[in-house]
Amino acid sequence: MKWPFTTLFGRRSAQAGCKSAEPTLFSELAAGDIAGLDQQRSRVAAELKRQYGVTSLTGNYSDLANLQKLLDDDVFQRSQKYELQCLGVAFGDVLQSQLPLHWVIITDEYGSDPTLRLGETSININALTMISKRIEQGEQVDLHQLLQQTRTAISRAREEFKS
Repeated sequence: MKWPFTTLFGRRSAQAGCKSAEPTLFSELAAGDIAGLDQQRSRVAAELKRQYGVTSLTGNYSDLANLQKLLDDDVFQRSQKYELQCLGVAFGDVLQSQLPLHWVIITDEYGSDPTLRLGETSININALTMISKRIEQGEQVDLHQLLQQTRTAISRAREEFKS
């Protein structure tokens, strides 16, 4: 089965459903990539501990309420892009726990970034920027709704590209 390059959410969403001008490559996370993601998770975990006494992130659905609380309480401002992207990584872990996604590195005309990939397809979710882009645009972010939208988008994409 051939899957066209499709990004469902995130930085590359302007190209969603369209073939990329440059080849899109996926690669496994290298040690440095893993360390970078772990550093971003640690930033969120430290803020959760400081703000609410939460001792750790679990990487699963139980994190959703705490991540939402950080958003609802405006702990990170619109200008704090790195911290908002750290929230995106923590939310990506929740997505990975709920959906058939796994962290990889995507390399395309935009550069190289961590992304969540659907199986071995070219369908990917750019969790890193899912939250930050919405906050930058002044949107309120509901993580439960975003999880459901992602679930629905993946389901539709799988149906659309069945052969």
